[in-house]
Amino acid sequence: MEAKKRIAIVPGSFDPITNGHLDIVRRAAELYDKVYLAVMINSEKRYMFTLQQRKKIAETAVLGIDKVEVISSEGYLWKLAEELDACAIVKGVRNSVDREYELKMAEYNSAHNPKAETVLLDTADGLGGVSSTLVREKIMRGEDISSYLPDSAICEIYKIIPQRI
Repeated sequence: MEAKKRIAIVPGSFDPITNGHLDIVRRAAELYDKVYLAVMINSEKRYMFTLQQRKKIAETAVLGIDKVEVISSEGYLWKLAEELDACAIVKGVRNSVDREYELKMAEYNSAHNPKAETVLLDTADGLGGVSSTLVREKIMRGEDISSYLPDSAICEIYKIIPQRI
């Protein structure tokens, strides 16, 4: 009898995906048999990129990371975890504010789907200041973003926003 695959979801808005997000994805891929990077909608956020654009940028960024598949979802995370039979929801945290928010979200998701445990991974050294918000601000000001995203993601972004810095 084959052992059940351990499936994890790394969810987020990924507007756009950053090196910090990719670090969490790589670490999740070391812990689980299959990782879904789920590009999601947060109704409280305004996006620079559409859901389809964010998914495409993420797909180019994760090329070469084994066991990772990019998907998108407009529904509830707990429901997606149920549909994918995920045992874990993996989130990165940069600071105590992130941790408090993610603990509240974990409580909500667990109440609806106790089979998917939320796993919080601290941001790796040197990546704590990296955020999608910072990257979007730099894009809007025409500043260099090369230390915050992989080259493949930057190329995809500049296909969408045809400006070079």
